[in-house]
Amino acid sequence: MSEVFTFVDATHLIAKATLWKERDKAIKAKMDKLNNEVLPKVSHDKEARIGCKGKDKFWYGYKEHASVYMPSGLINKVVITPANVSDGDGLKNVCPRSGAVYADKGYCSHKVHRTALQKGAHLRAILKNNMKAKNRDLDRWISGIRGPYERIFSKRNKRVRYVGIVKNQFAALMHAITFNMKRLIELPTPKLA
Repeated sequence: MSEVFTFVDATHLIAKATLWKERDKAIKAKMDKLNNEVLPKVSHDKEARIGCKGKDKFWYGYKEHASVYMPSGLINKVVITPANVSDGDGLKNVCPRSGAVYADKGYCSHKVHRTALQKGAHLRAILKNNMKAKNRDLDRWISGIRGPYERIFSKRNKRVRYVGIVKNQFAALMHAITFNMKRLIELPTPKLA
């Protein structure tokens, strides 16, 4: 697949709903609080971390970064990282080598733009409300382009079954392959004359 127009986003994957046992182990070991430094010492899943999306959405687990080829809606690349890796830091794993990349507010930093330029891609990210170069009409247009591809993440099961990045990476790869196969069946075939 060519990478002329690419949609990039990240979604959360929850490893465990509660951390009561881990919290009790941390208290027993005389640790002040349960955070990303303490979790590998007390948790069964040593690679999962506490992540945050926005100001008030916290979870324990992983983050899935994916790029989607926009003309067909097929998933190009998928990478699993610990939940505390930012969307922008995950871009280096899924950024295409050329073309336009459409992304949300998590990708609007200068560091992310440099990463995209180093790969040869042109990043079009929605800007945060407090940024000087904010153009609401342009952001509305980018949101309109991104809208149909958000379904790839909205339909995704947010719970992981496995422990560790490698096993969850394999599960994400299998999910992407099955998603692409379903999508290929739905695509209209051109009529031969």
